[in-house]
Amino acid sequence: MGRDGFDAVVVGAGPGGSVAALVLARAGARVALVDRSRFPRDKACGDLIGPRGVRALEELGVPFPEFGRGSDIAVMGPSGGRALLPAYPGHAYADHGVIAPRRVFDDALRNEAITAGATPILGRVVGASQAANGSLDALTTSDGSRVRGRVVIGADGALSPIAHLAGLIEVDAAMWGFAIRSYLPAAVPLPLLALLDARPGRIFPGYGWLFPGADGEANVGVGLALRRAHRPAARLRGELTALCARLEASGDLPAGARLGPVTGGWLRMGGVGSRPATRNVLLVGDAAGLVNPLQGEGIATAMVSGRLAAESLIAHPGCPAEAYTEALDERFAAFMPGAAALHTQMLRRPRFTSASARVLTAPGVRRLVAGTWSLYLNGLADGARPRPSAWTARLVQTTATRLASR
Repeated sequence: MGRDGFDAVVVGAGPGGSVAALVLARAGARVALVDRSRFPRDKACGDLIGPRGVRALEELGVPFPEFGRGSDIAVMGPSGGRALLPAYPGHAYADHGVIAPRRVFDDALRNEAITAGATPILGRVVGASQAANGSLDALTTSDGSRVRGRVVIGADGALSPIAHLAGLIEVDAAMWGFAIRSYLPAAVPLPLLALLDARPGRIFPGYGWLFPGADGEANVGVGLALRRAHRPAARLRGELTALCARLEASGDLPAGARLGPVTGGWLRMGGVGSRPATRNVLLVGDAAGLVNPLQGEGIATAMVSGRLAAESLIAHPGCPAEAYTEALDERFAAFMPGAAALHTQMLRRPRFTSASARVLTAPGVRRLVAGTWSLYLNGLADGARPRPSAWTARLVQTTATRLASR
């Protein structure tokens, strides 16, 4: 069975793919929105949509489910010291994030795209034929169906089959991460990031989190940075148990709170080890590695890149790849390369990173650096309103980017 005549085939109905399909459908394009899962479906995530994501949804005029708001973020260091990272309103983003379980949030965005005219197709992409010029032609799904469009937008996650089929990823050069998440009954006043030592004086190569959730539950999880894609789930379950014990001891979780089912997923970060576009293929979100390598957030970048991909195709229907690559560079090149380089250096120097985390969360220091840390960690230096912390965050960003270029 074949389905032809689409202007674009969007593979993956997460936030990036659904936004791309929505923008294209609103512009009158014929769009297929392909996903291997039946919706609503769950996704391993902290369920916190950041300030840039909130602004992206506002600009699109998309109503979205909101189960609470998060503004300031607390960070706990290896010694137990804490810093409060303030949320500032910006020119290019909101002054808050929102809590939205991915099972609900992703389903709502997908429904918006379908309501706008996108055609939903259930199927897992397993192959593709190629045209004479090397472009991807017809995509083959697991049930043997073929779907053909002039352009393919890969929004199919860190392990993206589209990226592999188009030859856009170098697996060994990519910056990988893996995260697991669970829910448990608890009232959490502020999002909390935990930077803890794996053993005395050596930082854990990742972080734990405890975020407010919906319906009286909290979202708790652990993310791990990896040098290559192997299976770390067994190790992370032990780390998640240890994190919950630490949070009970600190009073952040009630004693005896029991974890629900645990789910996990891959991350590909920093835009490293892949190209975002070639010929008639555009990658968005995790498929392009557009995840913040300092704190693992990728929902906002997925939605922004999905919109940029759609707008590049609308403006340059014959050859959108170059326009899309330039748009991504304009939007993310000031932050991503430097953040990726800093991420790499922190992994290589676990003792120095542990000591730095202790200093940054120490009394006296934390108040001085909190604003700068908040803006840079969350990739918000660009678009920030004028203030000393914004100026210093941009200085840190510029320095990191220059070091990365070397």
